[in-house]
Amino acid sequence: MTKPCHENPDHSSQVRRLNRIEGQISGIRKMIEERRYCPDILVQTKAATSAIRALEAEILKEHMEHCVQVAFESGSEAERAAKIEEIINLFKKDK
Repeated sequence: MTKPCHENPDHSSQVRRLNRIEGQISGIRKMIEERRYCPDILVQTKAATSAIRALEAEILKEHMEHCVQVAFESGSEAERAAKIEEIINLFKKDK
């Protein structure tokens, strides 16, 4: 893992989204406990997955617009290379 930015971006605006995701997960747990119909549960799991992906996309956007941009503007080839490697590694973990 590369070193963090000098000052990390503020992601506090994502707390509402996280609260909704928590509510979705709680709802899924309740559906499972109630032995609800499988496709109904799967619809909700897909919605929660989509919400998490949207959260990831927003955080990645902020990272690219802040931390990566700072590294590229620094003039340091090492910092640029480190940020590129960091992003590549993030996507490798998805597999």
